This record gives sequence, C-alpha cells and structure tokens, in this order.
Amino acid sequence: MVDRIMKVNAYTTFDLLDGEVEGHGFAEEAYAVLNVTTDTRDDPDNVELQLELDNTQLDAVRPHAETVTLSAAQARELAEELEKHAGRVAAED
Repeated sequence: MVDRIMKVNAYTTFDLLDGEVEGHGFAEEAYAVLNVTTDTRDDPDNVELQLELDNTQLDAVRPHAETVTLSAAQARELAEELEKHAGRVAAED
C-alpha cells in the first residue's frame, strides 16, 4: 500500500486482508490492514480497532483510515461475537 496513513509493521495484527468499501451508488474492493492496539503503551484506557484500505485500489473515496475506540468490556463483547461467528464458519468447513 502506497501512502499509508496507519503504521504497518511486524506488530500489526493483520495486513493484506480482503476489504470492501460501500457507499451510495458504489462498492469497491481493496486490500486492507486491520490492527488491534491500545491508545497508549503504558497505562492504556481503551482498545483501538483500526482499519485502512489500500488507497491505490480505490476511486470513490479519498485515502483515510478508520479507528473505533472500545472499552475493555466492549472489546470482550466483540471478541465473544467473533468467536461465535468463527465457530459457525468453522462448522461449515
């Protein structure tokens, strides 16, 4: 990905996932970087979920990255939902 907004390195949770951006009248696919981190290295207050799609593959949106801030409880709830849906997908394999 050229001109990244997010820092992508060996500690990034996932890179080069399949991503999609959808809006009114358009849908585009691009490689994506997805990262889970905390707001600070020492004494963090929240969990951050970050997503960036490869802007070289997108025409409909300008380069940007999204960040969602989660409390510890919200992060655990998300993890439970991911586990539940991963189990459903694995059961079909």
